[in-house]
Amino acid sequence: MKRTVPGILIAAAWLLLIITGSFLLFWAAVLLIGFIGSREYSRMAYPNLLYETDRIILAVIFSVPILVAVFAQHQLFRASLGVLLAFVAMICYLLYHNSRFENPLMILNRGILGILFVGFLASHLPMLRSLTDGVHWLVFLSAVTAGTDTCAYYIGCRWGKKKLCPSISPNKTVEGAIGGVIGGVSIAILVSIIFRVPAGFFTLIVLAGSLSILGMLGDLFESIIKRGTGFKDSGTLLRGHGGILDRVDSLFFTAPFLYYILIYSGFK
Repeated sequence: MKRTVPGILIAAAWLLLIITGSFLLFWAAVLLIGFIGSREYSRMAYPNLLYETDRIILAVIFSVPILVAVFAQHQLFRASLGVLLAFVAMICYLLYHNSRFENPLMILNRGILGILFVGFLASHLPMLRSLTDGVHWLVFLSAVTAGTDTCAYYIGCRWGKKKLCPSISPNKTVEGAIGGVIGGVSIAILVSIIFRVPAGFFTLIVLAGSLSILGMLGDLFESIIKRGTGFKDSGTLLRGHGGILDRVDSLFFTAPFLYYILIYSGFK
């Protein structure tokens, strides 16, 4: 219950935001998620190295690509602009505080990873929302990731035996991963029928399966960060679910993939 009830409330709030919220409201929500997620990342990436003001400054820097994505509805918008601005801001931060750190290159490397992992990937959520059928596709994407995560968890707990990546995430199993893909695809197809996602049945199956696998890779990627920095969860904000990044890592990885598939396949 500690995991189920908060999970249902989070999913309902997210779905309500997608369906009823304007583009600007959705962008603002993603910006807030990105800022909190950036603080969680800096907490893991720089343990005992930064002051609280540093974490706030870096959270702002990491969130710049999301901030710039407010212009996603304009034809001239390019996602790379936000990454470039964040990169310049990161260099300026290091030049100003260079004398404080024994290894400025490590600070820079982990900062660039934070810009890409949180800022760049998350910026594709409002970019996806800006498309003509963006609301429908966001619902579809959320159904895939939530369905995969939920089914993988419960099937893994019930029938999981063979470890998937024991050195990275010891609780994940092959059985759970397979169940997650099947569950994610099934739930996504059901949701796509209800919300009339503008694509053929076979296309939706292929997309859902690809997104499901990619979402699990996103989850494993964050596990690499947590394992490498000695953290069990990215934070404690969400009761029973860890931190913000623990909930949105799959969405961060899948949103860019879906966005560019739609852009280059003509579904936009």
